[in-house]
Amino acid sequence: MVEMPLWALSLLVAFAAVTFASHFLFPSVRWFFRRRMERAVARLNERLERPIEPFKLARRHDMIQRLIYDPEVSRAIADHAKAEGIPENVAFEQAKRYAREIVPGFSATAYFGVAIRAAKWLSRSLYRVRLAHFDEEALARVDRKATVVFVMNHRSNMDYVLVTWLAAERSALSYAVGEWARVWPLSRLIKAMGAYFIRRKSRNDLYRRVLARYVRMATDGGVAQAVFPEGGLSLDGGLAPPRLGILKYIVEGRAGDARDVVFVPVALNYDRVFEDRILVAAGQTGERRFRARISVVGRFIVKQLWLWLRRRYHRHGYAAVSFGAPVSLAGFEATHPGAPVEVLGDLLMQRIGQEVPVLPVPLVARALEEEGAPMTREGLEARLAAMVGQLPQTVLHLPREDIAYAVEVGLRNLTRRKIVTEAGGKVAMVPEQRPLLAYYARSIAHHFCNCSKDDA
Repeated sequence: MVEMPLWALSLLVAFAAVTFASHFLFPSVRWFFRRRMERAVARLNERLERPIEPFKLARRHDMIQRLIYDPEVSRAIADHAKAEGIPENVAFEQAKRYAREIVPGFSATAYFGVAIRAAKWLSRSLYRVRLAHFDEEALARVDRKATVVFVMNHRSNMDYVLVTWLAAERSALSYAVGEWARVWPLSRLIKAMGAYFIRRKSRNDLYRRVLARYVRMATDGGVAQAVFPEGGLSLDGGLAPPRLGILKYIVEGRAGDARDVVFVPVALNYDRVFEDRILVAAGQTGERRFRARISVVGRFIVKQLWLWLRRRYHRHGYAAVSFGAPVSLAGFEATHPGAPVEVLGDLLMQRIGQEVPVLPVPLVARALEEEGAPMTREGLEARLAAMVGQLPQTVLHLPREDIAYAVEVGLRNLTRRKIVTEAGGKVAMVPEQRPLLAYYARSIAHHFCNCSKDDA
């Protein structure tokens, strides 16, 4: 007979239970759920226009191992160790931390079972969502073996929500998201949706090379992606010059037999951007490191719930998305031999600009800003009619195809937020709110610049 203290026996039993579970029970449970997930994905791929690629479905641990032992990453580790004067095993651990930070753990259940439904509900609760332009035939002609990359202007954090829902019938998108999304538990959900984190201003060469290799692997693996060439939210409402980081990772270093990459321009616009005041203030100070305080977000949610309970809630105008004609990378390289990636970036931003939807609030804001003085409703309607005549129908969204109603919708949103006032039969901007009015007007200003050039 062997005697031992009760605490030691309890500890021994606990260790035995953990060992049994990790070696026998957990693998069986994982195998069971893995099989169920594979069957669910197979059924899902039958209805998706572009099936989910095996690369996206690989286990996160396996992808991290594959990334950190990749020959290019191994060379980056050796170079970093030599440059910094540190042992290679220390540099290897740094690369491993970066890989864990970057690589997502996609869950089809989280994406299609939770995220898509939540995105649809949230989008339709906050806005009247419209698909302004969609070239169905052009998108249908895209090679099914090509990697599709949606390139988008960045107006709001709602961009992720809208495009995720509207592209749900085509494929599961993998986003490049910034530091704002690295907050627990949001980070776990975002990784489960297939997004990967990036440090937008990192100057660490090892980090950039690990990130570049992951992006290249995902692109070669056919993962549908969504990127923002501007690199961040627009501070003044207009389109910004492209930042070429992710685009370079996608384009440069491609193997000769790599699958084609097809860029699909996506343009978004809103009658209300929820972050507008924060963005305008950041643009005025020149400081991009802005964060919405939780108290501000909480007050906004409580206010909307209170309005809903009193049956006085109104959606915040229209939100529209346009999908433009695809741009094949192989076709671009054939017509622009030897062209640097900057040329491709400029072309994609031009295509995005051509697709930006024109909505009531931006139209009214532009008319008031140009006039600079109070206007009657009749004068405002006449100005909008003249502006509409200059615009291509593919980008224009006039609710009910009625100028007068578009003015009504635009003024309703602007007066409710006290950006403009209406009194004595005249509509006037509030002087203190001029930067905010200009923010919305600038979102469509490039359409009129193009028109004037064509006319000239």
